[in-house]
Amino acid sequence: MLAMDQGVVEEWLSEYKTLPDSAVSAYAASLKDKGALVPALYKVIRENYSELLEPVCHQLFEFYRSGEPQLQRFTLQFLPELLWSLLSVSAARDPHTSGCIEALLLGIYNLEIVDKDGQSKVLSFTVPSLSKPSVYHEPSAIGSMALTEGALANHGLSRVLYSGPLLQRENFTAQNRFEVLTFLLLCYNAALSYMSSTSLQSLCQISSRVCICGYPRQQIRRYKGISTRMTVTSEFLVQLLTGIHYAWCNGEAELGSKALDDVLYRAQLELFPEALLVGNAIKSTQQGAALKSNTKEGARSIQVEITPTASRISRNAVTSLSIRGHRWKRHESQEVSVDSETTLGGVVIPDISVTGVSSERMPNGDSLRPRSDGRTHPDGETLGGTSEVSPEPRSHESSLRGQEVRRQKSVRRMMENESSGSASIGRSQH
Repeated sequence: MLAMDQGVVEEWLSEYKTLPDSAVSAYAASLKDKGALVPALYKVIRENYSELLEPVCHQLFEFYRSGEPQLQRFTLQFLPELLWSLLSVSAARDPHTSGCIEALLLGIYNLEIVDKDGQSKVLSFTVPSLSKPSVYHEPSAIGSMALTEGALANHGLSRVLYSGPLLQRENFTAQNRFEVLTFLLLCYNAALSYMSSTSLQSLCQISSRVCICGYPRQQIRRYKGISTRMTVTSEFLVQLLTGIHYAWCNGEAELGSKALDDVLYRAQLELFPEALLVGNAIKSTQQGAALKSNTKEGARSIQVEITPTASRISRNAVTSLSIRGHRWKRHESQEVSVDSETTLGGVVIPDISVTGVSSERMPNGDSLRPRSDGRTHPDGETLGGTSEVSPEPRSHESSLRGQEVRRQKSVRRMMENESSGSASIGRSQH
């Protein structure tokens, strides 16, 4: 560590101790103007054996305990680097060098799980509903929703999930380490819009290191730090992904992309469904989409497509009602075509041409026969032309033709018998 950086840190340590309570707010607002202070503090935290590490951690805890929002955010910006220092020391099994960092993190955790009166906090989360408008959608754009009994029963109801109360911790153990770190990342993500670009870069870097250390991807990333695998949980990775998503959309596209790939790589190895779901969802939303803010300065936000209030669904949209209407129209057209044919006793009698002459039917029942000049005449007589007979009649048509001839003969025979019978009766009466 350079002597200039050490002097900046020592001045910062002594400056806050002499401040009266009335000047704390003005001092907190002036911290952003000290450009050399934040890089110097990062160097102190990264050097686990620095003699300034313990007083720096104590000063950061005093900042957070003061209750001043700007001082609390100043402390939170170093949280990713503090987490990495704790995890790296734990992986190296040298816990004696991280006692002050553990005390700082546990102090922040114990302050956040209670309210101003010292009562345990219970965090509540409202599950989004499609029937309620949000920053992501408008209910009017979805279309009409079926008013079923279940929908009416659930209308206006919001599902709320609760987390807590959490237990206070006095030291880190293998069982509670990631429970505490996950909650601290939740507090960090709640203040993401106030974090500097240096803090977002640190978050992406430590996310990659935690996920690839001890795995083959460490050689691809060319990280020559510790090579011991670190145990992680699915909830911890989900909180990392939340910060990575924000950093990706606010000027840290390259580091955010690498960190996202590394977290997904570890989630696939560990088979964490929650982390895989969140990570793949973030990756799919960013593919082919330009980032809203490519600069590292200015207002910080996450790119969201706002659905317009006007409905996008066309009046000619395909619905279940339109499908049924289309099916009914089709059935009606088929019935009309069937009724137009000659029926007898429920059996369709085909239109058979005994002579085998090809012709077309007109609406009034006349036939159009071809003429020698290519025209047709609506008459049964041929005008100066010959009729064309099908050279190769089909067997089915010939059988139908034979049935028709036999039917006509039987009808003629029955009529002759009836006439002959009536004539004989008349002669006998005479």
